[in-house]
Amino acid sequence: MNLNTLHFDKLCSMNTSLAPYSTYEIGGTARHLAEPATTEEIIALLEGSQHKGLDVKWFGMGSNILFPDQPQDDTLFLSMKKHVELKFSQGKLFVSAGVPMTWLALIGVYTGIQGMEFTYLLPGTMGAGIYMNAKYFNHEISDLLDKVYYIDAQHPERGLQTIGVAECNYAYKQSIFQQNPWIIVGADLNIGAYTLPDQPAWESIMREMVTASNASSSLPEYFQYYRNWIPRLEQQGYQVPDMFGIVIEDRGGKRHFDHACCGSVFKNNYDFGQPTGKLVDQLGLRGTIHGQARISPYHGNFIQNTGGATASDILYLIQMVQDAINNRFGFVPEPEVVIL
Repeated sequence: MNLNTLHFDKLCSMNTSLAPYSTYEIGGTARHLAEPATTEEIIALLEGSQHKGLDVKWFGMGSNILFPDQPQDDTLFLSMKKHVELKFSQGKLFVSAGVPMTWLALIGVYTGIQGMEFTYLLPGTMGAGIYMNAKYFNHEISDLLDKVYYIDAQHPERGLQTIGVAECNYAYKQSIFQQNPWIIVGADLNIGAYTLPDQPAWESIMREMVTASNASSSLPEYFQYYRNWIPRLEQQGYQVPDMFGIVIEDRGGKRHFDHACCGSVFKNNYDFGQPTGKLVDQLGLRGTIHGQARISPYHGNFIQNTGGATASDILYLIQMVQDAINNRFGFVPEPEVVIL
């Protein structure tokens, strides 16, 4: 047994349910699962996976993923939720992959950094947001980036690598990371002027961020936790951005957080000119049930786990929507959810 294998065995959990790692609350038992807290641990896990012949699937909060009912034994599921770090340096803010995206909005309030308010209540971690180019209204994560740090899963011996945002091929829900086996470790964000709270207060905020990153992936719990930050900020004397209230009204009004789900299941086809959810509405499919999965009665692009749904239940409804839209409108909507 070599050193890489020893590190792998120490860092890896065996026979772990994937359901708690996904906002869908769906997923079978993973033979191998790891939650690295440092870049060095990520590299050790990747090298150990190569030695053992394992495929690697990485994720953050699991907010845009559908895990399989029966995961393959030759797969390492790599959760980045515990890789949490913030660091200010020379007009940049380094944010590691495991930092919840909503924390960018909170950090903006605490430091006076502008332009990060749109990340409030964006479920998921920074690494996944960079991968997918997460967006809300007309704002995208790529708008904030200077450069991204990553590890090539096929060549972990090369260590930490960087790529500038201009080279990341960002577009609507697209990036270079979707075409390469690169595991995002973090990114430098462009920031303007900022003012840190006093050291004890800042250390307390950082401890809270680490605790939040390790929390359950339950969407109702997520919504309740971050909604409760508004009165906390007000009590501490901070000005809460108007965007926070707009997000709560919009997402809360559409019942985004009522049930386990992945958010939008399909990307919008802007060439067609109407959001996918509107097309589902026109087809009269809202509220359709299969097993314990349901197309949301409130938003046509959401498929919910109403309690005990399987990945097969979700996939059935995905296929049904794709077939119905193709038959009526002449194109197959592309899934936004990553199906493993």
